[in-house]
Amino acid sequence: MKLLGISGTITGSKTKIVVEKVLEEVKKNHPEIQVELLDLKEYDVQFCDGRDPSTYTGDTKKVINLISSADFYIVGTPIFQGSYTGALKNLFDLVDPKVFRNKVMGFVATGGTYQHYLVIENQLKPIAGYLRAYTAPSYVYAHKDHFFQDELVDEEVIERVTYLAKELVFMQKSLKAVSETVGELN
Repeated sequence: MKLLGISGTITGSKTKIVVEKVLEEVKKNHPEIQVELLDLKEYDVQFCDGRDPSTYTGDTKKVINLISSADFYIVGTPIFQGSYTGALKNLFDLVDPKVFRNKVMGFVATGGTYQHYLVIENQLKPIAGYLRAYTAPSYVYAHKDHFFQDELVDEEVIERVTYLAKELVFMQKSLKAVSETVGELN
Protein backbone atom coordinates (compact mmCIF):
# COMPACT_ATOMS: atom_id res chain seq x y z
CA MET A 1 0.00 0.00 0.00
CA LYS A 2 1.16 3.49 -0.81
CA LEU A 3 0.20 6.62 1.13
CA LEU A 4 0.86 9.85 -0.73
CA GLY A 5 1.17 13.05 1.24
CA ILE A 6 0.40 16.15 -0.79
CA SER A 7 1.64 19.56 0.27
CA GLY A 8 -0.72 21.60 -1.88
CA THR A 9 1.09 24.91 -1.91
CA ILE A 10 3.97 26.59 -3.68
CA THR A 11 4.72 28.92 -0.78
CA GLY A 12 5.52 28.61 2.92
CA SER A 13 6.66 25.60 4.94
CA LYS A 14 4.11 24.89 7.66
CA THR A 15 1.73 22.79 5.56
CA LYS A 16 4.55 20.51 4.43
CA ILE A 17 5.65 20.12 8.05
CA VAL A 18 2.22 18.88 9.14
CA VAL A 19 1.84 16.55 6.14
CA GLU A 20 5.29 15.11 6.87
CA LYS A 21 4.30 14.56 10.52
CA VAL A 22 1.36 12.41 9.41
CA LEU A 23 3.60 10.46 7.01
CA GLU A 24 6.23 9.95 9.73
CA GLU A 25 3.59 8.67 12.14
CA VAL A 26 2.30 6.17 9.59
CA LYS A 27 5.83 5.00 8.72
CA LYS A 28 6.74 4.64 12.41
CA ASN A 29 3.74 2.43 13.22
CA HIS A 30 3.29 0.71 9.84
CA PRO A 31 6.67 0.20 8.14
CA GLU A 32 4.98 -2.05 5.56
CA ILE A 33 3.21 1.00 4.11
CA GLN A 34 5.13 2.95 1.51
CA VAL A 35 4.92 6.69 2.16
CA GLU A 36 5.83 9.43 -0.26
CA LEU A 37 5.59 13.21 -0.22
CA LEU A 38 4.45 15.30 -3.17
CA ASP A 39 5.58 18.85 -2.45
CA LEU A 40 4.14 21.09 -5.15
CA LYS A 41 7.01 23.53 -4.61
CA GLU A 42 9.33 20.99 -6.22
CA TYR A 43 7.40 20.73 -9.50
CA ASP A 44 6.56 23.04 -12.38
CA VAL A 45 2.94 22.00 -12.82
CA GLN A 46 1.02 23.39 -15.80
CA PHE A 47 -2.40 24.94 -15.42
CA CYS A 48 -5.24 22.61 -16.25
CA ASP A 49 -6.71 23.50 -19.63
CA GLY A 50 -9.34 20.78 -19.87
CA ARG A 51 -7.46 18.31 -22.03
CA ASP A 52 -7.12 14.61 -21.38
CA PRO A 53 -4.78 14.17 -18.38
CA SER A 54 -2.71 11.59 -20.30
CA THR A 55 -1.55 14.28 -22.76
CA TYR A 56 0.39 16.36 -20.24
CA THR A 57 4.17 16.10 -20.20
CA GLY A 58 7.08 16.92 -17.91
CA ASP A 59 6.46 17.65 -14.24
CA THR A 60 2.71 17.75 -14.77
CA LYS A 61 2.73 14.18 -16.07
CA LYS A 62 5.01 13.10 -13.18
CA VAL A 63 2.60 14.59 -10.62
CA ILE A 64 -0.46 13.02 -12.26
CA ASN A 65 1.29 9.62 -12.32
CA LEU A 66 2.40 9.96 -8.71
CA ILE A 67 -1.15 10.70 -7.59
CA SER A 68 -2.58 7.94 -9.75
CA SER A 69 -0.22 5.33 -8.29
CA ALA A 70 -1.19 6.01 -4.66
CA ASP A 71 -3.67 3.90 -2.70
CA PHE A 72 -4.62 6.64 -0.24
CA TYR A 73 -3.83 10.27 0.53
CA ILE A 74 -3.14 12.90 3.13
CA VAL A 75 -3.77 16.28 1.51
CA GLY A 76 -2.52 19.52 3.02
CA THR A 77 -3.09 23.17 2.24
CA PRO A 78 -2.58 26.53 3.85
CA ILE A 79 -5.73 28.59 4.06
CA PHE A 80 -5.52 31.89 2.19
CA GLN A 81 -8.45 34.33 2.01
CA GLY A 82 -10.78 31.75 3.56
CA SER A 83 -10.03 29.04 0.98
CA TYR A 84 -7.53 26.39 -0.04
CA THR A 85 -4.78 27.19 -2.54
CA GLY A 86 -5.17 27.61 -6.26
CA ALA A 87 -2.26 25.19 -6.70
CA LEU A 88 -4.26 22.46 -4.95
CA LYS A 89 -7.39 23.29 -6.95
CA ASN A 90 -5.34 23.01 -10.14
CA LEU A 91 -4.03 19.64 -8.99
CA PHE A 92 -7.54 18.30 -8.43
CA ASP A 93 -8.50 19.61 -11.87
CA LEU A 94 -5.56 17.90 -13.58
CA VAL A 95 -6.26 14.40 -12.26
CA ASP A 96 -9.09 12.27 -13.61
CA PRO A 97 -11.68 12.02 -10.79
CA LYS A 98 -11.76 8.22 -11.23
CA VAL A 99 -8.24 8.08 -9.77
CA PHE A 100 -9.60 9.03 -6.33
CA ARG A 101 -12.70 6.85 -6.41
CA ASN A 102 -13.00 4.48 -3.43
CA LYS A 103 -9.68 5.64 -1.98
CA VAL A 104 -9.20 7.11 1.49
CA MET A 105 -8.39 10.81 1.75
CA GLY A 106 -7.47 12.76 4.87
CA PHE A 107 -6.87 16.48 5.26
CA VAL A 108 -4.57 18.85 7.10
CA ALA A 109 -4.57 22.62 6.87
CA THR A 110 -2.62 25.50 8.31
CA GLY A 111 -3.66 29.09 8.76
CA GLY A 112 -3.46 32.37 10.56
CA THR A 113 -6.89 32.42 12.22
CA TYR A 114 -8.58 29.86 14.42
CA GLN A 115 -11.71 29.89 12.24
CA HIS A 116 -9.98 28.75 9.05
CA TYR A 117 -10.34 25.10 10.08
CA LEU A 118 -13.85 25.39 8.64
CA VAL A 119 -12.38 25.31 5.12
CA ILE A 120 -11.70 21.60 5.65
CA GLU A 121 -15.35 20.90 6.46
CA ASN A 122 -16.92 23.30 3.98
CA GLN A 123 -14.61 23.05 0.96
CA LEU A 124 -12.17 20.12 1.09
CA LYS A 125 -14.46 17.36 2.33
CA PRO A 126 -17.09 18.19 -0.32
CA ILE A 127 -14.41 17.88 -3.02
CA ALA A 128 -13.55 14.43 -1.68
CA GLY A 129 -17.25 13.59 -1.84
CA TYR A 130 -17.43 14.71 -5.45
CA LEU A 131 -14.40 12.53 -6.22
CA ARG A 132 -16.15 9.64 -4.43
CA ALA A 133 -13.23 9.23 -2.07
CA TYR A 134 -13.70 7.96 1.48
CA THR A 135 -12.95 10.87 3.78
CA ALA A 136 -11.34 10.42 7.16
CA PRO A 137 -13.75 11.88 9.73
CA SER A 138 -10.99 13.66 11.64
CA TYR A 139 -8.46 16.14 10.32
CA VAL A 140 -5.67 18.37 11.57
CA TYR A 141 -5.74 22.14 11.58
CA ALA A 142 -2.63 23.92 12.79
CA HIS A 143 -2.60 27.64 13.55
CA LYS A 144 0.61 29.62 13.21
CA ASP A 145 0.82 29.69 17.03
CA HIS A 146 1.15 25.89 17.08
CA PHE A 147 4.66 26.18 15.61
CA PHE A 148 7.97 27.30 17.00
CA GLN A 149 10.06 28.38 14.04
CA ASP A 150 9.66 25.45 11.63
CA GLU A 151 8.59 22.84 14.15
CA LEU A 152 5.10 21.76 15.15
CA VAL A 153 5.14 22.00 18.96
CA ASP A 154 1.54 22.10 20.17
CA GLU A 155 0.83 18.80 21.96
CA GLU A 156 -2.89 18.75 21.13
CA VAL A 157 -2.18 19.20 17.43
CA ILE A 158 0.49 16.49 17.57
CA GLU A 159 -2.09 14.16 19.19
CA ARG A 160 -4.49 14.92 16.34
CA VAL A 161 -1.72 14.07 13.85
CA THR A 162 -1.25 10.71 15.57
CA TYR A 163 -4.97 10.00 15.58
CA LEU A 164 -5.40 10.98 11.93
CA ALA A 165 -2.51 8.71 10.91
CA LYS A 166 -4.14 5.78 12.75
CA GLU A 167 -7.53 6.56 11.25
CA LEU A 168 -6.19 6.72 7.69
CA VAL A 169 -4.43 3.38 7.98
CA PHE A 170 -7.42 1.74 9.67
CA MET A 171 -9.78 2.94 6.94
CA GLN A 172 -7.44 1.93 4.12
CA LYS A 173 -6.77 -1.54 5.53
CA SER A 174 -10.47 -2.08 6.21
CA LEU A 175 -11.45 -1.08 2.67
CA LYS A 176 -8.71 -3.24 1.21
CA ALA A 177 -9.94 -6.24 3.21
CA VAL A 178 -13.52 -5.68 2.06
CA SER A 179 -12.51 -5.34 -1.59
CA GLU A 180 -10.43 -8.54 -1.37
CA THR A 181 -13.37 -10.37 0.18
CA VAL A 182 -16.30 -9.14 -1.89
CA GLY A 183 -14.60 -7.60 -4.91
CA GLU A 184 -14.01 -4.08 -6.08
CA LEU A 185 -16.46 -1.41 -4.99
CA ASN A 186 -16.99 0.17 -8.41
